[in-house]
Amino acid sequence: MAKVCDVCGKGKVFGSQVSHSNRHSKRTWSPNLRRVKAIVNGTPRRISVCARCLRAGKVERAL
Repeated sequence: MAKVCDVCGKGKVFGSQVSHSNRHSKRTWSPNLRRVKAIVNGTPRRISVCARCLRAGKVERAL
């Protein structure tokens, strides 16, 4: 499965998890990706889309 949204390009983000005692450890934030069948250039294709793009209506779904 793709790790990047095919519409907006949103991908993994890296940073630090900070505990209550202020200890730092590496962690990642992944986008909320969904495999959907969408119309791309007039043909239906399966693409990976983040939930924000789906909610915003940036994807024309193919049923």
